[in-house]
Amino acid sequence: MITATTILVCTLSALFAGFIDSVAGGGGLITIPTLLLAGVPPHTALACNKVSSSLGTAMALGTFARSGLVVWRLAAIGTGFALVGSAIGSRLALTLDPETLGRVLIILLPFAMLATLLPRKDKELPLVFDGPRFYFLAPLCCFVVGIYDGFFGPATGSFFILALHLIVRVHLLQASATTKVLNLSSNIGAAVVFIFSGEVVWSLALCMAMGSITGNWMGSRMAIRIGGVFVQRVLIVSLSILMVSLIWTYFIKA
Repeated sequence: MITATTILVCTLSALFAGFIDSVAGGGGLITIPTLLLAGVPPHTALACNKVSSSLGTAMALGTFARSGLVVWRLAAIGTGFALVGSAIGSRLALTLDPETLGRVLIILLPFAMLATLLPRKDKELPLVFDGPRFYFLAPLCCFVVGIYDGFFGPATGSFFILALHLIVRVHLLQASATTKVLNLSSNIGAAVVFIFSGEVVWSLALCMAMGSITGNWMGSRMAIRIGGVFVQRVLIVSLSILMVSLIWTYFIKA
């Protein structure tokens, strides 16, 4: 049974998760555990989280888009590859062991954090919409992260930002903004499936959506105001939450 206390706690977690997610991804690392600890059944937890996060991500995308930070050509070329990669990843998840990837990520995450913190001399260079970086590296990054999303999933938005920033060399703030397009497409697809399957508890999902929308609005506006340094710091927080979650799941809890 979904109580008023459960709705309040989950709505507050959605607000905080929306703030984190709008800037650096990884909001699901906060909302999903909160929903499960509150006693919400797993399928209902996933369904309510997808509905609320879809609406929150739409708010963040709108805010970034109005500021001209979304690289639409990059989003257009990457979305299809991300969706195909996600489909392949979902098939791989049926045959391979996700725990192996979880343990590998624990080793790799500190290096990803370090790479994010290192200063980049070329970070102010404009993105060139031509050549192998745009036509090969960008689709490849979206495809690979899409596979991760379908196969494993946690903090996919964070890995999209890292890939676009470190490999495609998009400015960190633009990478965060453009990632919202990729996130929104996958979130909407999952949310539609959950809605038609009847798993959504609307009293909980809509309250969480209000929290998520508020958090995404606050986070995206703060990111625009402060810039890449703020995105960098929140990204480190998001990746740290992921690493702690993985260590707990595969080493301590096990």
